[in-house]
Amino acid sequence: MVFIYVLVLSKYLIAMNRIFFLDSFLMVKLNCINQKTYLRDVVFVIQSQRNSFHVRQAEKLRKDLLLQTQALQEVSIYISCSVFHDLLTLYLAWVHIIKSEWFLGKPLHDEESTIIHHYAFSENPAAFQYPDFSAGWALSIPLVNRLTSKIEEEPLKSDFTIDLKHEVALYIWEDGKGPRLKGVPELCTIPEHNPRAQYCATTVSSQSPLCGQPVKSDNIFIAVKTCKKFHSDRVPVVKKTWGKQASLLEYYSDYADPSIPTINLGVPNTERGHCGKTFAILRRFLSSHVPNTDWLLIVDDDTLISLPRLQALLSCYDFSEPVCLGERYGYGLGQGGYSYITGGGGMVFSREAVVQLLASGCKCYSNDAPDDMVLGMCLNALRVPVTHSPLFHQARPEDYAKEFLAHQTPISFHKHWNIDPIAVFNKWLKNDKHTEGLEKSTKDEL
Repeated sequence: MVFIYVLVLSKYLIAMNRIFFLDSFLMVKLNCINQKTYLRDVVFVIQSQRNSFHVRQAEKLRKDLLLQTQALQEVSIYISCSVFHDLLTLYLAWVHIIKSEWFLGKPLHDEESTIIHHYAFSENPAAFQYPDFSAGWALSIPLVNRLTSKIEEEPLKSDFTIDLKHEVALYIWEDGKGPRLKGVPELCTIPEHNPRAQYCATTVSSQSPLCGQPVKSDNIFIAVKTCKKFHSDRVPVVKKTWGKQASLLEYYSDYADPSIPTINLGVPNTERGHCGKTFAILRRFLSSHVPNTDWLLIVDDDTLISLPRLQALLSCYDFSEPVCLGERYGYGLGQGGYSYITGGGGMVFSREAVVQLLASGCKCYSNDAPDDMVLGMCLNALRVPVTHSPLFHQARPEDYAKEFLAHQTPISFHKHWNIDPIAVFNKWLKNDKHTEGLEKSTKDEL
């Protein structure tokens, strides 16, 4: 959890002015940062992950920042790099000190109360703003120092980390005792080629990620978890939408229905958790009963997903590594807990990851245990990184800020509750200009 790591490190940064957090996929123009701020007065924290692809992206951004500082003829800049689990840090020393507490970023707000934010501010969701991490965000050192003392004395209140950007803003705001987020117009989430980007210090790409040729559809085995009571309403949605894009797909249920068809793995259906069913799927994936593929995708029967966009994304990852990819949640991260891929948005595993998981002896403590959390515990024990992609979504589009989704090409959403799932798929996930011609072009950015 980047926020905690930085606060723990803050005692080494007391001679500095402010910390600027950068996503490793950002494009940054240092000459657009406030001219009153010397670069030697800022520490840049590149938020990255332990997967090799993300490490390369972070290193690419680090080198670009260094080239820009040389071009700007900044002097007396001390550089050192360290990796703290999911944190790659770039330090630039400075001489001036400010005394105010500042929390800066590009503001997001909820249009309506949402489950991913625990229905906070239900009477007026738009009243609370939180930063879009995609644009970068910043804290002044006095604020970091105070938060460091606070976190040492008072552990995080919530066991679960669901949406870190919202939870960080709540922690800083501290029920009105701390500063609210201050919007900075130079922190942007528009593409670099947009005419308005000339005024931006940060820009992002809204294109589908592609690092080479997309992974072929017949190299992804797809497992859909379902049960008899949903055969007539949820399964038809899959077949009418993204199921048409799949080459290798099986439905796993508590009842074998040849008309779909579904496969009964011999695991009783449970109202929640589904750990027994998920581990049966993992074992089947490595068996001779299904084609040998490099990738496994496990989804719920009410998951909506774009397989062409997933194929493009997987071109950035090495299947020979243990890769576990999706929307990452956390449990007990402030007290030595673990991260896990939340199941509803889709869980992607390389074959090597599945091999290591099953070889470790990892298993469910009950059939209805939460499968995604059990997998997270096992991966943590194996020291296999859980890789987050903001393009996977555990909830519906209306559960996320409009500005947050505006610069994305999403891969998945979850839940049919109070929506028309086919309309949602057609609006957000159906092949469009973002995915047409992926076979013809190669992009190096996410």
